[in-house]
Amino acid sequence: MARARYVTLLKSSPRLAGWLLLAACVIVLDQASKAWVLANFRLMETQPVTSFFNLILIFNSGAAFSFLATAGGWQKWFFVGLALAVAAVLLRMLRQHAAERLLPAALALILGGALGNVVDRLRFDAVVDFLDFYLAGYHWPAFNVADSAITIGVVLMLVHQLRQPRENK
Repeated sequence: MARARYVTLLKSSPRLAGWLLLAACVIVLDQASKAWVLANFRLMETQPVTSFFNLILIFNSGAAFSFLATAGGWQKWFFVGLALAVAAVLLRMLRQHAAERLLPAALALILGGALGNVVDRLRFDAVVDFLDFYLAGYHWPAFNVADSAITIGVVLMLVHQLRQPRENK
């Protein structure tokens, strides 16, 4: 019954379906890139690509910047639950703003990234990270396609907010 309701909703809102397709593409790209890294690298193996970029296989059981990585295991379910709750809110917002452009693009990128990392947490109890950047003595923690989509989505949300007329704020 609930499935039929969502199918009807998608048919009545092709723009919503497009935004959900964008989120699904993020998940597919994220999981495909992680599958490639898992098939070609051993844990902590590094492959220099440029003078400021390496590929490396790392598992992060925490969140951004390894927050709570050493918490003992409970953080897996905390982050899965948090991501699923955020996904529910994002889906609701996507439905409300499906006819717009910038905000739903941002929401779809964040949704796809969050769910891409949930897949990892459920499969590996950690998130697969492999993009490793550094420059002028500064080293950024390794990240992945899902993290990139979330970051781009947040930036787009900020741009959307800054473009709103003052009375809407």
